[in-house]
Amino acid sequence: MTQPTTIAIDGTAAAGKSTVAAQLSQTLGYLYLDTGVMYRAVTWAVLARNIAVTNEEAVSELAETLSIEVTTTGPQDGRFYTVLVDGEDVTWAIRAKDVEAQVSRVSGYARVRTTLTNQQRHLAAKGSIIMVGRDIGTVVLPQAELKIFMEASAEERARRRHKELIEQGQAANYETILAAIQGRDKQDRENPVSPLIPAKDAIVINTDGLSITEVLTKIYELIDTQP
Repeated sequence: MTQPTTIAIDGTAAAGKSTVAAQLSQTLGYLYLDTGVMYRAVTWAVLARNIAVTNEEAVSELAETLSIEVTTTGPQDGRFYTVLVDGEDVTWAIRAKDVEAQVSRVSGYARVRTTLTNQQRHLAAKGSIIMVGRDIGTVVLPQAELKIFMEASAEERARRRHKELIEQGQAANYETILAAIQGRDKQDRENPVSPLIPAKDAIVINTDGLSITEVLTKIYELIDTQP
């Protein structure tokens, strides 16, 4: 059996993709890249510079000039990675509610996606990588050797996000989080540039009621059976 050198993990927001991929990468010794943080980074920069998110031209121009770096180093504060925008640590800032509310719009702009997709493909060309997003298997790395699509009900994902925020000491309202996730799902599915859909050859894993360990077990089984 040959272990896949490129693994694409797509799926709905808050389905557990990042946690699973981070642990999987540590076990396999692969580079882990959550492409969603790159779109969040652009969105954060747009808001920080008071650029209207509806101004596609200005947003696209900014995306093309930003230096976005994702590294495995940084403070030991629960993060899986460190995100730098022009050298500034924005790892937690890109998780803010205002970024969450606008990232789908920003990521829907064609030039923004082209810019970041090119960067992602360049990294993947080196091999031994686990790339996470919503269109990795369909657009970014259609030739990935293993494609996984993770999903979970909106209610399950809202409960997870609510628990995460509470554990971080932040105020959180379940109903508000649920509404935001449902809105994000609708935007992602209807995105004109890259709608959220599984690749035709992706393995779909529903994570409702499953622990991270159980999801990882399923993926390890898939890796062991790759031709």
